[in-house]
Amino acid sequence: MSISRVSKVALSVSAALFMFGCNSSSSDSNPNTGVVSPEVNVLKYVDPFIGTGFNGHTFPGAVVPEGMVQLSPDTELMGWHSSSGYHYDKDTLFGFSHTHLSGTGMGGLGDILFLPFTEENAKYIEDTDDYREAISVKMDKASEVAEAGYYSVNIAENGIKAELTASERVGFHRYTYPEGQPQRLKIDLNSILNSDWGSTSLRNKLTVSDDGYTITGERDAAHFSGWAKNQKIFFHATFDKKIKNVQLLVGGVPADGLSAEHISELVYDNDGKPVKRIKADVTAYVEFEQGESQALNAQVAISAVSAEGAQNNHQAEAGVSFDVARTQASEKWANALNLSVKGGTDSQKEIFYTALYHTKIAPQVHQDVDGRFRGMGKGSIREGEGEYSIAYGEATEALPNFSVYSLWDTHKALHPLKTITEPTRAVQYAKNLVQKYTESGLLPKWEHLGDETGTMVGYPAVAVIADAITKFPDAFTQSEKALALKAAIDSSTYDNYDSLATEWDVPVLNRTLTKHIDYIQKEGFAPAVQRVDGVPVFDDYTIESVSYGLENAFYDWAIAQIAKAAGDTQAQATYLERSKGYKHYFDNNPMEYAEYGVTGFMRPVMMDGSFMVPFDPFGTAHETGNYTEGNAWQWTWFVPHDIAGLKEVMGGEAAFKTNLEATFTAKSQGTETPDMSGLIGQVAFGNEPSHHIPYLYNWTAEPWKTQEVVDHILDDMYLAEPKGIIGNEDVGAMSAWYVMSAMGFYQVNAADPTYTIGRPLFDEVSIPVAGGEFKISAENNADDNFYVKSVTINGEPLEDGLFFKHADIKAGGKLHFVMTGDKNEAMTPIR
Repeated sequence: MSISRVSKVALSVSAALFMFGCNSSSSDSNPNTGVVSPEVNVLKYVDPFIGTGFNGHTFPGAVVPEGMVQLSPDTELMGWHSSSGYHYDKDTLFGFSHTHLSGTGMGGLGDILFLPFTEENAKYIEDTDDYREAISVKMDKASEVAEAGYYSVNIAENGIKAELTASERVGFHRYTYPEGQPQRLKIDLNSILNSDWGSTSLRNKLTVSDDGYTITGERDAAHFSGWAKNQKIFFHATFDKKIKNVQLLVGGVPADGLSAEHISELVYDNDGKPVKRIKADVTAYVEFEQGESQALNAQVAISAVSAEGAQNNHQAEAGVSFDVARTQASEKWANALNLSVKGGTDSQKEIFYTALYHTKIAPQVHQDVDGRFRGMGKGSIREGEGEYSIAYGEATEALPNFSVYSLWDTHKALHPLKTITEPTRAVQYAKNLVQKYTESGLLPKWEHLGDETGTMVGYPAVAVIADAITKFPDAFTQSEKALALKAAIDSSTYDNYDSLATEWDVPVLNRTLTKHIDYIQKEGFAPAVQRVDGVPVFDDYTIESVSYGLENAFYDWAIAQIAKAAGDTQAQATYLERSKGYKHYFDNNPMEYAEYGVTGFMRPVMMDGSFMVPFDPFGTAHETGNYTEGNAWQWTWFVPHDIAGLKEVMGGEAAFKTNLEATFTAKSQGTETPDMSGLIGQVAFGNEPSHHIPYLYNWTAEPWKTQEVVDHILDDMYLAEPKGIIGNEDVGAMSAWYVMSAMGFYQVNAADPTYTIGRPLFDEVSIPVAGGEFKISAENNADDNFYVKSVTINGEPLEDGLFFKHADIKAGGKLHFVMTGDKNEAMTPIR
């Protein structure tokens, strides 16, 4: 993709913009951003279209760093690619909605859909099983422009130009209609992403104000198939032209007056059994007075708290023109993308800065300007400000509330990256997770706008908390450390299940405080799902037992680090012992596995302690088998907290290396899930459980193989084009791996403040830190010179030549690589 592509920032944004640095006027501006060097116009390297193709599932619309409003076109409403609402290959446009998820495998947002049109009569379609309305329009794909904080496109049929930008809580729309054409707008409260997977509207309400310039409303939504159970959103929209005519539809039927409300209802059969749900459905078709301009401006504020909250958010952030809002959004992004890069190609910089951009979309600030937010625990409204304060360095501030914690994905690289680039945020995230425990009784697993989904594996919040506490111990008081430990223990023991069942939705609780925990407490391991005639029996909720067993062992190690920080030696010893539970699953049997070239695999274990038979290391089943989104090849390596112990159970260092080689060269056979993308042998790099595997060669005598694999991934699995992310972006997880690896290092154990080296992509990267800057430099760097000849930190050799501590980054300093193209010159471990 050439750098001149229309998705690049407009040249009218002057270079002076990038000198504003920390002077952003946003009340929610990130406290760790720094001034971007004026000679590095970073925004020209941000292409929000990257990841919108293949299975990346990102969206190209307008958002500011951590913004509540994520205003983007919806081109896909159902199916796998509707998670973000947009897929690059589609040209059908349903409209522009205000909430989205970046890179997930499941959606459910797409709130408050706007679509401008000129046609005399809105065209609609009706599906008897799944009623919805849609004006059918096509985008002029060649006209699409996406920049950091801005999006525009022309509608092919009617020539309307649509432009979007955003602040934290307000979406700004500008629609320019062809001269002489009526200026009309559809507002759809029923449109929702992934409705075919269970998402639906429960209650919609819309009111046109008497002044003729304001429309307000709210929507309650829910997901009945296992995702977020409850979501509430209020909006307050103003227009710069007076409403001329309006037609409200309720369930597709015209309604009288200027206000409409619709509540979802169940339809029952003759036996009194529910057979289907009629969705809440309120839609408005609005026509505006022409005025002197062909442009219609709309400013839409949202709130999860109340109508008053939406109005207050509007009053605080909407009082600027579209162009000013766009400029402010650009300033915020220039301030947030505060890493300075030298060297590399334009495409590499484009991938790098776009990846950095993707890491700053979520977690998002989720509270109103007055500090109120919808908390966990059946949606209670909390004041926020002053509830939980933090001290970091010399700055003290109230703890913001955040949301969209995709923790199983993001604890591995995104949160460790944040401890480097945004240390204040890293501390705030950890404390916010504990705050959510105080609201609901458990640490979040996959938190979604104040609701727990119970999605993915284990209790990953403890890794994020441990990482922050071990890197910034002075940022936590002793009582905060003790509360974090209590939260971790309560989330990793089954003793409080009965008490929580009275407060929680039980199916969600079963997915969050899972039965695996009960078995691990009592037996030391999670038994495999029992099967009768080949059909899995789900009564015990021990699906994906191997993945849960391995993940929970790692999380138990993380809890031991929290216990150590809190001074609880008994809890530390207990959880260190539990962290060895991974050993139950490894079957060390070189003779049996000779055909695969390995000494063993992590295998499902039956209740009696025997290994499940039959066993196929290539076998996988999505959400019904013994491995999560993968197979035994990938999951055998998930012991990031005890690589020495993993070597031991495999039969020693030679066996460890042999098994690693076999994993990278194994031929694909068997069934693969959609998440098993980016295969290198049987390393499925497109999914997070494999992200640390390329770095495991650093625990062998041949670390240069890590450099080879990392170079291959950086070059071939991240591209400057829509299909440029090899798997689901997963709310910044894939991008964070790229940012860290391109800088030349990675954190294999996400709860241990230790980094190991890879292959630096750029000649120089500068990171602002409290002590000044941390600089990574690579001497003799080139596309073919991807081997590390030597490396020092602040002039001294690294531990074993390959490892360094987070403390070396915190204080500022220099990590210096000398590169070579000759494998024979590549360094070996210093032991």
